[in-house]
Amino acid sequence: MTLQELVHQAASLYSDKIAVCFDECNNQPPVYYTYKTVINAASALSNFLLLHCEFQGIREIGLYCHPTINLPSWILGILQVPAAYVPVDPDSPPALSIHFMKKCNLKYILVEKVHISKFKSSYEALLNYDMLTVEHNDLVLFRLHWKNVEVSLVLNDRKEKYEKGKMTKNMHSESSSEEKSEEHMDVRQKHCLAYVLHTSGTTGIPKIVRVPHACIVPNIQHFRCELPVQLGFPLLGTVVEVRDTNGFTIQEGNGQVFLGGRNRVCFLDGEVTVPLGTMRATGDFVTVKDGEIFFLGRNDSQIKRHGKRLNIELVQQIAEGLQQVESCAVTWYNQEKLILFMVTKNDLVKDHIFEELQKHLPSHAIPDELVLINSLPFTSHGKIDVSELNKIYLNYRDLKSECKLSGKEELWEKLHHLWKSVLSLSEDALKIPDESLFLNSGGDSLKSIRLLNEIENLVGTSVPGLLEIILSSSILEIYNHILQTVFSDKDLTLSKNHAMKRKFSNVTQEETSGKSLRQETVMPLNCDKEINAFIALSRGNQILSLNTDRYLTKLGHCPSTYSSDLNSQTDIQNRESLNTPPLIGKSEDPSCVVEVSEEETPVIRAEKMEFRVRWRSDTGKCVDASPLVVIPAIDKSSATVYIGSHSHRMIAVDLYSGKVKWEQILGDRIESSACVSKCGNFIVVGCYNGLVYVLKSNSGEKYWMFSTEDAVKSSATMDPTTGLLYIGSHDQHAYALDIYKKKCVWKSKCGGTVFSSPCLSLIPSHLYFATLGGLLLAINPATGDRLWKHSCGKPLFSSPRCCLQYVFIGCVDGNLLCFTHFGEQVWQFSTNEPIFSSPCTSASEQEIFFGSHDCFIYCCSMKGHLQWKFETTARVYSTPFVFRNHNHNSEMLLAAASTDGKLWILESKSGQLQSVYELPGEVFSSPVVWESMLIIGCRNNYVYCLDLLGDKGNEVQSLEYTGDI
Repeated sequence: MTLQELVHQAASLYSDKIAVCFDECNNQPPVYYTYKTVINAASALSNFLLLHCEFQGIREIGLYCHPTINLPSWILGILQVPAAYVPVDPDSPPALSIHFMKKCNLKYILVEKVHISKFKSSYEALLNYDMLTVEHNDLVLFRLHWKNVEVSLVLNDRKEKYEKGKMTKNMHSESSSEEKSEEHMDVRQKHCLAYVLHTSGTTGIPKIVRVPHACIVPNIQHFRCELPVQLGFPLLGTVVEVRDTNGFTIQEGNGQVFLGGRNRVCFLDGEVTVPLGTMRATGDFVTVKDGEIFFLGRNDSQIKRHGKRLNIELVQQIAEGLQQVESCAVTWYNQEKLILFMVTKNDLVKDHIFEELQKHLPSHAIPDELVLINSLPFTSHGKIDVSELNKIYLNYRDLKSECKLSGKEELWEKLHHLWKSVLSLSEDALKIPDESLFLNSGGDSLKSIRLLNEIENLVGTSVPGLLEIILSSSILEIYNHILQTVFSDKDLTLSKNHAMKRKFSNVTQEETSGKSLRQETVMPLNCDKEINAFIALSRGNQILSLNTDRYLTKLGHCPSTYSSDLNSQTDIQNRESLNTPPLIGKSEDPSCVVEVSEEETPVIRAEKMEFRVRWRSDTGKCVDASPLVVIPAIDKSSATVYIGSHSHRMIAVDLYSGKVKWEQILGDRIESSACVSKCGNFIVVGCYNGLVYVLKSNSGEKYWMFSTEDAVKSSATMDPTTGLLYIGSHDQHAYALDIYKKKCVWKSKCGGTVFSSPCLSLIPSHLYFATLGGLLLAINPATGDRLWKHSCGKPLFSSPRCCLQYVFIGCVDGNLLCFTHFGEQVWQFSTNEPIFSSPCTSASEQEIFFGSHDCFIYCCSMKGHLQWKFETTARVYSTPFVFRNHNHNSEMLLAAASTDGKLWILESKSGQLQSVYELPGEVFSSPVVWESMLIIGCRNNYVYCLDLLGDKGNEVQSLEYTGDI
């Protein structure tokens, strides 16, 4: 039985049924093919291949394409020849693919037409292919010639012979039936092979794995017969054995797992025949007890880096294969940095080595640092002395930190050099435009980490916030960020800074001077044991209400004692029809006109709304944090805005007057947004110096400081049931803090830097964290134990947001992802650029709002369908805020900010523009709206409070307030 026979069996029964569904995630409906369509397309390709291919020996055909609706037909067409399907990824390093194709001795490859240019430019210098190509629909057939082609990834003859000898030895020792049976599986049999892959290189150079139909078909049969498949039990036809160091099967104790079966045999590299029943060593070591198997680990040089498995011996072998390298060694320093130590045959430039490594290694295998040494250190037993290498690296790092820049002028030149080096651009390339973005210039998340390391080595100090700037901003903005961090304010020249677009005007007399003030009483304090009644608002319309049920109901939320970010009950009254057609709004100037719909809908003139500056407060440096607004129940007029700045200042400002109530100087920059304690008596905020500060909310006095091991840019989340505070750190850990007992309740390793803020769900009781390594984690808030994780593949700067059913998060790959509370991905919605903005939900939990670097604000339904999108004039980094317009009864509005300083007010159901206002600086802070006031931070050093005025100059109310709370 073969794979194609299984498909034909299904097609004979369900000819007109849907066989394939493909969704490009481009806001268009999915495409469907029936079995009849798939079979017809496959047969046409099979006939084409039989006409133009002449096979000798093993039949294998490559396929160079990205997934499309046609992919199943193409694979089936190759299998029907019959031939083996050999996937070649267009996104893999060309030299790695060349190594793979050459070891397969691949003679033919089908290339998708849309990738012809990329295929030719990637491979023309590495292989000779027949230019007399033949076309078939969307594919082009190339004939490959391998004569006189050298692939530097392949090691010298001695090493190859050693590897082949070792493989042959293992095959003989691993076979449990070779001496008992003369039966073999032959790779040259016409219907033997299904497909060909290569391993990840976990035990050295990646191996070629030829998979027979007889090896894969039982998996499908197993799943057909038994659903669901039990974990821990072998699939149909699979034999699992645990063997000791002498190769004997054991029933108790420690050993290595071997997998096989009579027909479950694959061909490795150059194997032509393999005895049936061959067992393969997996490299996984276990202990067997009472009939159960418990995993112990691996005994090779495998590590987990950037979410992918990697054997560091592969990096070493590839580096040794380079012509300029005499010998080398690789270490996994502190389990966080991959360091390559090299002894060279002559003087060489590191940039050239990095360039060569990028040709032959996947991106997750590129070393963080390259250290040149005179000779490798060895132990008395003749092994590489890893501890000595670590000492060498420490000395190397210390020396680099002493080589500081001579001045600002040199920085601009060196930054350009590093930019070209990391992106593998020629030094002779044209001048890099000031507005160039790293991700758009060929960079990715892994290269950004290398650029970060190179810059910090260049300036001799860490540069807080630089990774986010590299991934989100232009080279000019990166330069300015380094200037502000490394050089003193007196010496700082902002001649290249375009953030200050116009001079601020029309400021009322109520603005403050920003001088250091203290006021003993901000809100009434009973005592630390008592809980005050208050409402706290923070970015993304997160609302925390304690003892103010009736007040919260006015906001459109049912009474609860926790933030709307938690799983609150749905407000039925706010549900409205979602059947309106998708709209696309656009604004190229500050006028209140919006163009809507792709179907030539008439231009709609929006209601005229105005902004008026109520007050502004100078913090001394950029304000990237978002405001926290706390409104006491006893005295609404004493409402306070809490916000921090890059000037190290944490300030409390009277919401209505703009008067600074107190100011506290912390140890470093503040990008974390403040969080209020359960009792209302404390404000919690993170700092670049690695400390989490607990300040008294009425005075700013430091009550407790908790130390992490790296910068804290994450904002804390408070658990209203326990009063615990949850926060993440750049030290790759999540923390649960009991501020009343001044202790850390638990500390949980997240497997990556935690930049964004945690999100708490009460039902189920889950705490969500996201990392720059691309992991979304669900943690037990009581214990810190991991419940589940999902690797998104790219960094997560966006904070997770949850509702009753789902968890949402934006990713640097441009996707908004939706998961169930148990880790199952439900859908993804794609934008054209990275998403740094955190999603927020409407009060009815029917819509999700977020921004993207593609300059759009999006509204999606809970099913992931686009409701509308609105085009702004710059990237959208901050989180939107939904609020009610009581001037128009049930109308809900959306406040959002773009990085060029524009504030946008949109109608939340349609995306129609209501008003726009421009602040005199860039904006990365998120808006918070209370009553008629919008509060936001700006990079011109000020915190702003703006009044929202309706069409007749009336204030737009986000909340009705009558009587006592």
